[in-house]
Amino acid sequence: VQLQASGGGLVQPGGSLRLSCVASGSIFKVNDMGWYRQAPGRQRELVASVNTGGTTNTADSVKGRFTISTDNAKTTVYLQMNSLRPEDTAVYYCNAHVIPSRWGIALPYWGQGTEVTVSS
Repeated sequence: VQLQASGGGLVQPGGSLRLSCVASGSIFKVNDMGWYRQAPGRQRELVASVNTGGTTNTADSVKGRFTISTDNAKTTVYLQMNSLRPEDTAVYYCNAHVIPSRWGIALPYWGQGTEVTVSS
């Protein structure tokens, strides 16, 4: 199973970016997907997640500005980021718990990270 993240870049404060993460490979079912971020000198933190039922969980620091969603197949997760602030600068990682086969168990997988820089 591979997770390929994309969409990061340099944006001015107040701007928007949309991150995407595609899960591919041996996938029977994706249980939940999410986005984490890690700023320099800080621990990785949860930004937002979505489970198979569509229930989302969003960090207070980005609530009202960031929205997580998935495609119908639930193998791609998006993070729409609006009203970006300098403190949102970080490497963003996608995460998914994937069941690789019908008789398997859910295992965690990580994407390679995509860098988001918010600066004027």
